[in-house]
Amino acid sequence: MLEVKDLTFKVNENGIERSIVKNISFHVDDGEMLVITGPNGGGKSTLAKVLMGIEAADGGQIMLNGEDITSYDINHRANAGIGFAFQQPPRFKGMTVDRLLSLAAGHELKECECCELLSRVGLCAQEYIRREVDATLSGGEMKRLEIATVLAKPHKLCIFDEPEAGIDLWSFSMLIREFEKIHDKKKESLILISHQERIIRMADRIMVIEDGTIGAIGVREEILPKLMDKGDSCSCMNRADI
Repeated sequence: MLEVKDLTFKVNENGIERSIVKNISFHVDDGEMLVITGPNGGGKSTLAKVLMGIEAADGGQIMLNGEDITSYDINHRANAGIGFAFQQPPRFKGMTVDRLLSLAAGHELKECECCELLSRVGLCAQEYIRREVDATLSGGEMKRLEIATVLAKPHKLCIFDEPEAGIDLWSFSMLIREFEKIHDKKKESLILISHQERIIRMADRIMVIEDGTIGAIGVREEILPKLMDKGDSCSCMNRADI
């Protein structure tokens, strides 16, 4: 279970301090899927980075299964059981895909294991397993590889920042099935940041982040109708049939 209490993150821009995440408190139960949505620039991705330890919180507390991980860096949080998929994955010139997946898994993976992971995210395994994780890969290919690194080992909590961004319809459908499988097993909690209606409809609970604060949070049946009622004026949800 993840418990977040009064989490705050600030930046200093030209000598002016600005709060990006403002005293946010929420929890994610074991095996639960929480989808975070909201307008662009509202602080969703920053919140995810603070949870992962990529950015250091200026205040508040983060507990994972009763363990206070607030002071942990990204490596210690990964070891504690948090997996993270960036919205814009980093590239690593000189590193091959099979090596990246092995590093993510924490041990040397067999070729068949790497191929299985690549197939789960919609990549033809034999075409990618020896490729370098560099600029020759498209944004969509990088996105799917990033998600495969999270799938490479079990976690207590997986955070996916806009997993639908930059991928095609077929690959998106495969990812939806992977999220459904993880959710059905109830062994890992999930936080998905998304504007995509199909992902939002999968949630147990939905949290709307606006201007660094929680605009709304509740079970899907309570929050989704409110998002739908906003119609075309709602900038936090994409109804495109991706």
